[in-house]
Amino acid sequence: MVQNYVMAKEAKEALNLLAGYEGRGRIIAGGTDLMLDLQSGKYQAECLVDITGIPGLAEMKLCGGALEIGAAVTHNQAAESPLIRRYAHALAKASHSVGSNQIRNCSTIGGNIVNGQPAADSAVALAALAASVEVMDEDGAELLSMDRLYAGFGKSTVDSTKSLVTKILVPAAGPGEGSGYARLEQRKALALPMVCVAAFLGIRDGVVERCRIAMAPVGVGPVRAMEAERFLMGKAAAKEVFSEAGRLALKNANPRDSLIRGSKRYREEVLPVMVERALSEALSDAEGREKEVEQ
Repeated sequence: MVQNYVMAKEAKEALNLLAGYEGRGRIIAGGTDLMLDLQSGKYQAECLVDITGIPGLAEMKLCGGALEIGAAVTHNQAAESPLIRRYAHALAKASHSVGSNQIRNCSTIGGNIVNGQPAADSAVALAALAASVEVMDEDGAELLSMDRLYAGFGKSTVDSTKSLVTKILVPAAGPGEGSGYARLEQRKALALPMVCVAAFLGIRDGVVERCRIAMAPVGVGPVRAMEAERFLMGKAAAKEVFSEAGRLALKNANPRDSLIRGSKRYREEVLPVMVERALSEALSDAEGREKEVEQ
């Protein structure tokens, strides 16, 4: 049962409070998932340590070729940020896909990662964008890649009773680089996606030089479509090539039957289309950035 609620003024204070409660305290930011988990009994806490007032954790800036996004930045803030929209298009679009407007006003980028859900929209986009996540505990800070943040279905390697995410670093898209995000959900439903895909492309003279594709929910956390990525390298950035990449993406996908999200067979049928759409959007984003440079 929650007995105390503390607004931490700095990260070190938050960690000291957690240490004092010896596993009975927990970090809270937006709380859109945590409060439900506390009510259901999934988690228990005597003290909630609010990190939204810590300087820097709700800020976004471009620093040395990378976007630095505070863990307490909300999804609406990310979706509407000129910086995110310009340099990390997939993250802006994915953030706008989260829940309702009311939820997006509270839910945070950091919380979406720590919650550990395999189909968390912004986490899927961050995986495709090669993001790194700074995690702090009493021993210091460590930068982790997205694939090191999932311990199982709905389980995070970040222990919110001992540590906290402070910021996310995302390489800013440069000339010839772009990203896209495609999502399939139940109509008129504010729910996690049935299938979602984020893609990043680096194009030079119409040829794919770099690519990353993240898919969900088709495994533990966002899953990279490695077969499709290898196929795309050195190929012309064209619709038929993207279609074949979509088919190859199935080799790395293992969706489960779900009464909520649809059958395994259905999601395997629509996944290639989502991959093609995300790649096409990434190409458009990259081409738009090239035109800006030419002008």
